[in-house]
Amino acid sequence: MVRVGAALTAEDVQGRNCPIPAAPGVYAWYFASPPPLVPVPGCHQRDGATLLYVGISPKAPPSNGRPPSRQTIRTRIRYHYRGNAAGSTLRLTLGSLLADELEIGLRRVGSGNRLTFGRDGEKRLTDWMAEHAQVVWSATDQPWKLEEELIQSCVLPLNLDQNRHSSFHSQLSALRAAQRTHARALPVEA
Repeated sequence: MVRVGAALTAEDVQGRNCPIPAAPGVYAWYFASPPPLVPVPGCHQRDGATLLYVGISPKAPPSNGRPPSRQTIRTRIRYHYRGNAAGSTLRLTLGSLLADELEIGLRRVGSGNRLTFGRDGEKRLTDWMAEHAQVVWSATDQPWKLEEELIQSCVLPLNLDQNRHSSFHSQLSALRAAQRTHARALPVEA
């Protein structure tokens, strides 16, 4: 059986007393108000929030002999809450779905190779997540195995990897691709 921690908000995660361990594991994102377009029938509900995405840290060890990632669920969850779309597929997905509502769009930044929602857009997305998102977690030594099982057995419309069976997969993929294409046509943002 999988033990799941309490649902945590951005405030819970960012504080000094963050209860998430610096360990490998799986995390699941629940949303009090799912973004527009996201189909929620069949999604798991918990305390009035809807499960839309699961992720892991670290990913499976590389098969090429390189050392495995040392990232933990604590660092990964914190990054999803306050990072940017270049380093978080969850933020890229949410920002693409909320672009009109939050008046944001993907932009080329830095050298022009990284795509984020820009300083203001990422701040708006962070604020939206603080208001609408909660995360639960479970520490496990081989999180990639549990992630695969969850993606196969749960309705997770925001997961793309391993989730081609989702009815929302092609629509979400196209939406994210449109954001990338538009961003690449714009000048690099300072």
